[in-house]
Amino acid sequence: MAETIAILGGAGFVGSSLAIGLKHSRPEMEIICIDNLRRRGSELNLLRFRREGISFHHADIRIASDLASNALTADTYIDCSAEPSVLAGYDNPAYVVETNLLGTVNILELARRNRARMLFLSTSRVYSVPALRALRFSEGATRFTLAADQSQTGASENGIDERFATSGQRTLYGTTKLASELLIEEYRASYGVGSIVNRCGVLAGPWQMGKVDQGVFVLWLAAHYFEKPLSYIGYGGSGKQVRDLLHVEDLVALIHHQLNHFSDLEGSLFNVGGGLTNSLSLLETTELCRELTGKTVEIVAVPEERQGDVPCFITDSTQVMMKTGWRPRLDPRKILTDIRDWIVEHESLLRGILKGA
Repeated sequence: MAETIAILGGAGFVGSSLAIGLKHSRPEMEIICIDNLRRRGSELNLLRFRREGISFHHADIRIASDLASNALTADTYIDCSAEPSVLAGYDNPAYVVETNLLGTVNILELARRNRARMLFLSTSRVYSVPALRALRFSEGATRFTLAADQSQTGASENGIDERFATSGQRTLYGTTKLASELLIEEYRASYGVGSIVNRCGVLAGPWQMGKVDQGVFVLWLAAHYFEKPLSYIGYGGSGKQVRDLLHVEDLVALIHHQLNHFSDLEGSLFNVGGGLTNSLSLLETTELCRELTGKTVEIVAVPEERQGDVPCFITDSTQVMMKTGWRPRLDPRKILTDIRDWIVEHESLLRGILKGA
């Protein structure tokens, strides 16, 4: 029988990209997407699923009974279902905890009942904010750059690896994801639920409904395209804060490899991101967006940082590259170009969502 994959959060940006990407590479695979459709724009993926022969079930992972159907039986559960907004943790903490932590318990129980394995998408936000703020960095003309001589374990000029500190304040989002990682470890040891955990950095690409607190690169390109003002928030309003970014297609390629080699990689925890060569500051992103759209927008400087902000985060994905042979293929220019082309192709569909983001 063909393998069955169930994707929790399947109508979101990452979940839908995984579902369609995996279906294209392995048409015989049965794919079930499960989502509560809470995020605006996720409903647009339902037509895409029908075209691809992907099943969809409306369910909320916070509610155990929603996951009780035999129709959700699978060999592997891929959990992409988190509330990914850092700011949401300050505005609506109950929803973040119920989704990102209680939801994980319900998914683990689903995997345990069905003797299935689990592939979990965690986040770089599990790392300590105070420790990240204490990193040594220099200030250049367009960006902050990590120094080569870092005193903290797991930090170097190439970024943050899996050994970096997770103790201390992380944001509520990061804390719920770290707690979920610990639960997965316990279910693996106690109940034999095989698992792989990927701590993802910033992901970007077409079909991401970018907002100020999640999906910043889509937000930046869309704001230029639709000529909407932006803000450089924090660090004196300089726009020099840096993140690495990974095209969602590169993530799909990695997960395809992990599914095909699950037994070899079972129990692994990986940092997954674009790395130093695929990093941009907001200033650099602005220049690329101006070039790709031919438009310039007003950008206001807001000097004060928000809670949880860090000046520079680069994902060091050395471990996953060594163990799998995978590496990012698509650079930031390609990522932003793909986003622009997607917006151009679907402008009438996306205008009300992205322009008001």
